[in-house]
Amino acid sequence: MTQPRFIPVDPRFETFVDTSRPPEQIADGCIWTEGPVWHDDQLFFNDIPNKRMMRWRESTGAQVALANSEFANGNTRDLGGHMISCEHGGRRVIRRHDPLDASAVEVIADSFEGKRLNSPNDVVVRSDGSVWFTDPPYGINSDIEGYPADSEIGGCYVFCADTDGVLHAVATDFDKPNGLAFSPDERRLYVADSGAIRGASFPGIDYELPHHIRVFDVEGVTLCNPRVFAVVAPGVPDGFRVDHEGYIWTSALDGIHCLSPEGALIGKIWLPQQTSNICFGGASGQTMFITSSDKVYRVESTRRDAAHVLRDQERTLS
Repeated sequence: MTQPRFIPVDPRFETFVDTSRPPEQIADGCIWTEGPVWHDDQLFFNDIPNKRMMRWRESTGAQVALANSEFANGNTRDLGGHMISCEHGGRRVIRRHDPLDASAVEVIADSFEGKRLNSPNDVVVRSDGSVWFTDPPYGINSDIEGYPADSEIGGCYVFCADTDGVLHAVATDFDKPNGLAFSPDERRLYVADSGAIRGASFPGIDYELPHHIRVFDVEGVTLCNPRVFAVVAPGVPDGFRVDHEGYIWTSALDGIHCLSPEGALIGKIWLPQQTSNICFGGASGQTMFITSSDKVYRVESTRRDAAHVLRDQERTLS
């Protein structure tokens, strides 16, 4: 198998990641890893088909954190540092004050206009506390990532749960909305459309269908001025993060692609298997943790998550 490596396209890339240290595999033995989030000085991630949440620490390696995660996919942290998870099986977005306690959860959203959600996929929290998430059907398409069912909503939407708990459908014209992230100033929202991959029970990629990231201007809980930011190939964009300078680090079939704020390819973290997601963490907040098929990798960088930087600035000003 070809070893993980870096592929610089623009000289800036070599100032972003430590190219002298190849991507390091830190976990394996899963089926399909997703939803990495750095929380309480450890990495949490989901092994979706095995219906379990894992945690990784330098001293112990990867261990099972929750034996039944209800096919959870994307994870993030709220403003209070609590974990928010998207459950394919539960068809809901939940908050856990203790990520190791499956019994004590707060439901953020599980229905829209009286109809059950499809299978919430990925989630971000804005600095005002609102929760934004995508709702494709991957968890109801088969029994691999959830429980087979028909869509009650009849579409695949992007939602915002505002600070009053009201759920808004902010984008309704996606094929399969997936990863999402705000720009550093939160004036733009990036959303992946992975429609070219139909789901675990429909192998292959149909490049006639969406495999791009769209960007919207944000006005309150309204998205406007939609446009395609970048087309991602090979594969599709799944999960991604925006760093403190507005560079997008998106998953693809061949690893992680770094895109400039204008959408140009800056370089790749090349990995030998289809890659699903990325987060920033570690003691410095600059370590990249990447979920890729059955494995997890880490890469040392000079980047930080835009959301974390914004919140640090706001805490300093307050």
